[in-house]
Amino acid sequence: MLAAAAVAINPDDPLSGLRVGDQPAPVVPEGWTTVSVRAAALNHHDLFSLRGVGLPAERLPMILGCDAAGVSADGAEVIVHAVIGDPARGGGDETLDPSRTLLSELHPGTLAEQVAVPRANLVPKPASLSWEEAACLPTAWLTAYRMVVSRSGLPASGGGTMLVQGAGGGVATAALMIGKAVGHTVFVTSRDEAKRRRALDLGADLAVATGERLPARVDTVIETVGAATWSHSVRSLRPGGRIVCSGATSGPNPPAELNRIFFLQLSVVGSTMGTRGELADLVSLLDRTGTRPLVDDVRPLADARASFERLAQGEVFGKLVLTV
Repeated sequence: MLAAAAVAINPDDPLSGLRVGDQPAPVVPEGWTTVSVRAAALNHHDLFSLRGVGLPAERLPMILGCDAAGVSADGAEVIVHAVIGDPARGGGDETLDPSRTLLSELHPGTLAEQVAVPRANLVPKPASLSWEEAACLPTAWLTAYRMVVSRSGLPASGGGTMLVQGAGGGVATAALMIGKAVGHTVFVTSRDEAKRRRALDLGADLAVATGERLPARVDTVIETVGAATWSHSVRSLRPGGRIVCSGATSGPNPPAELNRIFFLQLSVVGSTMGTRGELADLVSLLDRTGTRPLVDDVRPLADARASFERLAQGEVFGKLVLTV
């Protein structure tokens, strides 16, 4: 079958290890099933894999991809949950299973005509979502949903205040849109004026340059940038506020500013991906509110290399989707 796979690891030139071509059809273990992929989306995780992050050379070739929507073996339209883990070993949360993994790390991923997944990892796709929109949800959007809804401490009925650092990034953009769909006031930052304008178009209540002082302190900061924005995140919180962190693209070791953390009684909360139940709740939220993921570009799976090149260049606002 046609697939986009990592066939070599190169930290300096990741795309040199990408091959778009024929790969074996998936093996289907007991309790698993197959999904005929209609659309799949790219993530930075795919570039990390090509650099060897989480994907050692002995597992190659490995079909890439975490995000997909398609038709299950019994004919249902579904969205694939990418976290492979046992909720029982994580206290009811598969993301806390010590041995959890993502599709394309131990098991072949979604950038293919067909993917094998545990039956329990299928979420029904509502008719209101296109294949391309549905394919955007399982990684960046699910990560943002868990941060905003499950980990932020903000009221479920809306009315909170939230700062999203780094407008334009996949998780940050999703967090902005989910925050507004839930009913929160959302401020965003970006170094790029065009991205700030785009964030305002998407509903942000205020968009400021990175590090600029806010008109009021917020309840929660959504942090995916790390070192470059950490001090601003800490200083932007009200007493008792919370930083929810799911990434550190600019570096993982900023000055901790512990004096502010303890004096203002701030909380720092980590967050990674989400559960199958949270993905179902996210899908329901989008179906109910009409909020939709931003799709930057759609092209056939056979043209995957061009999408990977755009992802590597970084000038993307929205998801890159491949169709089958």
